[in-house]
Amino acid sequence: MPRAETSHRSPPGSGSTASKADAPNISAALPFAFARDQQVLLEGGQLLTGPGATALGLREARRRAGQALQLNPQSQSGFEAALTRLYQQGDQGDSAAGLSFDLEDQAMGVVQRDLLEESEDAPVIQLVNTLLRRAVSAGASDLHVEPHEEGLRIRMRVDGFLQVVMDRSDVPVRKIVSRLKVMAGLDIAETRLPQDGRIPLRLGGRLIDTRVSSLPGKYGERIVLRILDRSVGLMSLENLGLRPSQAGLLQRLAALPNGIILATGPTGSGKTTTLYSLLQLANREERNIVTVEDPVEYDLPGISQSQINAEIGMSFAAGLRATLRQDPDVILVGEIRDAETASVAAQAALTGHLVFSSLHANGSVGAVVRLRDLGLDDFLIASTLRGVIAQRLLRRLCPDCKSAHTPTGSEAEYFTRHGLVVPDQICAPKGCNACENSGYAGRVGIFEMVEVTEELRQAIDDGVSETELKHQALSAADSLTGQGLGEVSAGTSSLAEVLRVVGDVV
Repeated sequence: MPRAETSHRSPPGSGSTASKADAPNISAALPFAFARDQQVLLEGGQLLTGPGATALGLREARRRAGQALQLNPQSQSGFEAALTRLYQQGDQGDSAAGLSFDLEDQAMGVVQRDLLEESEDAPVIQLVNTLLRRAVSAGASDLHVEPHEEGLRIRMRVDGFLQVVMDRSDVPVRKIVSRLKVMAGLDIAETRLPQDGRIPLRLGGRLIDTRVSSLPGKYGERIVLRILDRSVGLMSLENLGLRPSQAGLLQRLAALPNGIILATGPTGSGKTTTLYSLLQLANREERNIVTVEDPVEYDLPGISQSQINAEIGMSFAAGLRATLRQDPDVILVGEIRDAETASVAAQAALTGHLVFSSLHANGSVGAVVRLRDLGLDDFLIASTLRGVIAQRLLRRLCPDCKSAHTPTGSEAEYFTRHGLVVPDQICAPKGCNACENSGYAGRVGIFEMVEVTEELRQAIDDGVSETELKHQALSAADSLTGQGLGEVSAGTSSLAEVLRVVGDVV
């Protein structure tokens, strides 16, 4: 079982050393379910109360604190934020997190209890829920459950890298896999075919949506969970990591009356976040915005959102056709995967709609080649495509331990090859306790943006090659590699990270 967390964080503004040591114990004195239901919280010497605080909760909080408390009333949203802050940090330890997902409740369609609610469930249930809680608390994007010859390995992907959480031979592999399948509503009797499902979760009030995929293997079914934290919210253009000129270009594209705007990049590069930010820019009272997504990752106020369901024929193409009958001004199509969706999107753009979508391509100009591959004629691409955004995510160097040095000859060559000024110093990862010795903490986006001008439109219509289009549309500094090297010059990321993510393409 994963090691219980042992570090405790003192609440801000605590007084003496003794009070700082006692504060975590006071915070954890109330069980999570009791604090949530009775709307009372203990934080240091304060008693935080929600609008629905009960007399029972007040009496029990004062009794457990064993000291005079300062009353601090909160709004409902403020209370929920404090509840999340106090209980999701792991002060209870993983063993006390006891996630509860009763099978009977699941079958009856009852909403599951919170991830932090204490329970006396079976060891397998406790282990599965502890793993889920650990992945969500770490900000993991994926959780991998991988049976092998000697037992079971659990890994989670944080900042784009897989980390081993557990690798043991003494765990009941089949029971763990079955538990996850039951939670996701999958057929536990079917072990020969791949299956897909979802698990709605909560962690201290945070809404977590988990997409589950099972794949039969030699030593049992392999389960991968994609974790979507709905409480993170949408990012502003400033937080995306855009330069002022790039933010201005996005605002210009979002204000267009018609055409197609594409976001390209590999899975997990942040395409959906960028598209949602574009939707926020385009969201005005006089515009009708409709989306067709798989899945619906964030709730957007004032926007009609639909989810595809391929099993019943609700594909991206079918959903896009249906939205055209809803009098839309702006349409978001989650992904252009096939010729039918590409054709319908182009027709929608020709008939006066602004279409946002994502596409799998290596770069911004590569989107033109990909659309050609999907069967669109050059004249149709030229007349409908308005802009392309290619993006990647680089790991950000840990500010506490990154080390600076003068670039070597080979390192300086990367900058000169792309027409960039060689910086006096660049930084490299080192590793410390703050970043768990990885040398990195968080990620930053880099963007390659192309606006389809009249000259570029003519070149597309003439059917020129990707290489010629790239030389015409982008300078070396504006390419993904050039943008990445810019982050190296700024000390935000390392040269090794840029070469790993985008390579050294001129």
